[in-house]
Amino acid sequence: MSAKSSKKHPNIVIIYADDLGFGDVGCYGATAIPTPNIDKLGANGLQFQQGYSAAATCTPARYSLLTGSYPYRHPRAAILSGDAPSLFVEKVKTLPQKLQSVGYKTGIVGKWHLGLGNGEINWNGEIEQTPNDVGFDSSYIMAATNDRVPCVYLNNRKVENLDPSDPIFVSYNESERDQYNSYPTGRDSPELLNMMYHHGHDCTIVNGVSRIGYMKGGKAALWNDETMCDVFVDKAKSFIDSAQKEPFFLYYALHQPHVPRIPAPRFVGSTELGPRGDVIVELDWCVGEVMNHLEEKGLKENTIVIFSSDNGPVLNDGYIDDAAEKAGDHSQAGPLRGGKYSLYEAGTRVPFIVSWPQEVKAGFSEAIVSQTDLYASLCSLINLPLDSDEAPDSENIAAAFIGKSDKGRCELITEGAKHKTLLRQDEWVFIPPYKGPILNKNVNIELGNSEEPQLYHIDGDIGQQENLAEQEPERVQLMQSRLTELMASNKTRGH
Repeated sequence: MSAKSSKKHPNIVIIYADDLGFGDVGCYGATAIPTPNIDKLGANGLQFQQGYSAAATCTPARYSLLTGSYPYRHPRAAILSGDAPSLFVEKVKTLPQKLQSVGYKTGIVGKWHLGLGNGEINWNGEIEQTPNDVGFDSSYIMAATNDRVPCVYLNNRKVENLDPSDPIFVSYNESERDQYNSYPTGRDSPELLNMMYHHGHDCTIVNGVSRIGYMKGGKAALWNDETMCDVFVDKAKSFIDSAQKEPFFLYYALHQPHVPRIPAPRFVGSTELGPRGDVIVELDWCVGEVMNHLEEKGLKENTIVIFSSDNGPVLNDGYIDDAAEKAGDHSQAGPLRGGKYSLYEAGTRVPFIVSWPQEVKAGFSEAIVSQTDLYASLCSLINLPLDSDEAPDSENIAAAFIGKSDKGRCELITEGAKHKTLLRQDEWVFIPPYKGPILNKNVNIELGNSEEPQLYHIDGDIGQQENLAEQEPERVQLMQSRLTELMASNKTRGH
């Protein structure tokens, strides 16, 4: 493809929130949290009422978005530690690699959480198996999450601002805890905490917050949680500036409203909901900054912007920040049941907006769409054929994504935690029997586990209150067989 023709391709920006619920923003019904920028994006774009992530937890959802593959196909596509090896060492093809092949400049800013290296990460030198190795020309990320060490930014292959005389060491091995004593831990020194942990997050303290995992060294490189939104926004704008002469793909992975929720001081008190509400206001500001920048650069008309979330919401996810106590009448999941980690709808049905002023008319869509389908659909929109060995589970529903059709997927697999899968088929949702607790008591979310099969007619029962499995035994059997068949297939494109 010539340089001239490649410039006709639309730019693509994916803005990906972290733990944002179906009911957390104004255009999906929230009234307690002002989100004018997301609401404007929804009002001017196509707002999907049945848009799904692939999983109810972050790592598998992100893996699926970038590969077009259901996460259960990769045995390690589950919540990763901050020092976990890359999920891409098996050379899985990715969407940014595909876009690179036709001249796109590609960049990631924000949360990664898909692993780095091959098992041993040298935080003090050139890091191997970074986003730069799986299709991103430029990368400015946190390695995992803001509640996990190492609490540093990675600029392409190196830790930013690292002092060589103060090297970083990271471990998630409890037996090595005593070797990582240059920083106190929340468990041993709770008096040093600005935010008390509730469960799990009791290891190395950084900025008055105890995290998951242990680290020592790297003091000059530590991030400041209060400025994180500004750092990432500036990097997103800088990428747009540097890439605007060619078609570009920006994957802007927000860290909000994931814990620990530490908004910039100017957003503190923006809501009555405490830090969780305030960081969603901050998130909305970030969306507005990127959208305004696109408009200022004259890029808005021919840029596809996709806004969504990696999974559903959670209130108490490891820190005592009054999220549950101050929620009041705000329903972070809207009318849906469950939340993050859950097999129920709120685990994976999330805000999902597509804006492309040049092609997409504003409106609402009831089409069933999945982030897994972005790979095939975006490639279709730029007339880029897929090979037989890539994006095996990504369906080309481009017409639905741009509002030319109200038909999306007929059937869709999503998952709760630990690769527990379910089947959405037209207006029906089938959850197989699973062992395990009914409730995650730490986060107070129904997980969807049951000794009995569950069947819901989702069109008439969006809150999944009536299990119809006993009344529809034949449908249960058919859907169980279909789910088993789909999961047993080694699917490749065209087969």
